[in-house]
Amino acid sequence: MDQLWEVTALKYAERRDRTRAESFLFEDDHESEHGLDYFVWVLRSGGRTILVDTGFDEREATRRNRPVQRDSATAVAALGIDPETIDDVIITHLHYDHAGGLARFPNATFHLQEAEMAYACGPCMAHAALNVAYAPDDICEMVRRIYSGRVAFHAGDTAIAPGITVHLIGGHTRGLQVVRVKTRSGWLCLASDASHYYENFLQEKVFPLVVDLGDMLSGFRRIRDLASTPGLVIPGHDPLVGDLFPRDDGTPDFARRLDLGPLPGPWDAVVSPEPSER
Repeated sequence: MDQLWEVTALKYAERRDRTRAESFLFEDDHESEHGLDYFVWVLRSGGRTILVDTGFDEREATRRNRPVQRDSATAVAALGIDPETIDDVIITHLHYDHAGGLARFPNATFHLQEAEMAYACGPCMAHAALNVAYAPDDICEMVRRIYSGRVAFHAGDTAIAPGITVHLIGGHTRGLQVVRVKTRSGWLCLASDASHYYENFLQEKVFPLVVDLGDMLSGFRRIRDLASTPGLVIPGHDPLVGDLFPRDDGTPDFARRLDLGPLPGPWDAVVSPEPSER
């Protein structure tokens, strides 16, 4: 039987020095500012805690001039969770902003798609346009985890726990996976970079960093099918998440409870559009 899970988004960094041309391929509006937020996600049920992604660390923050407001371990600890007690971490893909700081979770088993590890260590990484979002030190750290028996590889769609499954999407990277979670509001899909923003999957707007355009476009439809409603598809970087979802009393202002469903308001049209012809 599927368990119901609490799902909390933890914002650990942001960028506001971006334009829409950096977010959408074939975008007519090149100049308007278009910021993004960086998140990790905490899943809790019956005393068990699973982390989705680990963010980036101070080393990469300095190298890329993208300051972190708090590292992922600090963000997790703010919920009263000792990072050393986390047994399972799902890595959606190995880009620097999703798989940095692995060492901050020393006792975890990392769940990763086989295709992602092969891609991150394969011939595509000889191309700067494809390796730009990977950090070699993070890849090497994951290799160390493999040798210490701390990586569980998956080949396609897999159950991680009762009420939690991962689904291979690809597109943005070869082995990008999303996480489907059973919640009190229905099935929720943590889309990660299968949809950076609501606009990506709602309007099928392509993010510029893509290895397979067909898989990315198919992924927009797949993540909608995985969630009970469009409002339960959670983009990986959209600042709107902070407006659409509530805080718990007593939790830090960078945390949002996704399992409670989106708040009612004028943004309903953003997350619950009229069905489109397919």
